Amino acid sequence: MTAEAEKSKIIVDEDWKSKVQAEKEALHQQQQTPPPAEESPAAAKEPPAGARQPLPPADLFYLAGSLYMQALMGLGAIPNPLSGQPKVELEKAKHAIDTLAMLQQKTEGNRTPEESESIEAMLHELRMVFIAASQQPASP
Repeated sequence: MTAEAEKSKIIVDEDWKSKVQAEKEALHQQQQTPPPAEESPAAAKEPPAGARQPLPPADLFYLAGSLYMQALMGLGAIPNPLSGQPKVELEKAKHAIDTLAMLQQKTEGNRTPEESESIEAMLHELRMVFIAASQQPASP
């Protein structure tokens, strides 16, 4: 055999095929085996460490509700979840209210009656609370 023929000779390693097949069978066995039973009911409710939580639905109610909650936090009506304390921040509240109003305007004609009523009620309540909060004397 010439040197050129030896260089172009293809060497096939058949051993890798058996390794891949063994891995496939092990994976299949693992998927067929039911997960071990949890020790307590509380453990069943908590996701395993590193597991991803499902994302909320991408809909108008979720977005409007999120803006509503931000505005209420800015108005001091509910405590900030990080500090646990209510804090009046009128600029942040106004921004959330204005964003909710913009969302209402931009989705005009594309909302269900329930969505329209909900956004209108949120905006009315937030505007009334904003007026009351802005008339309060500033605390030191």
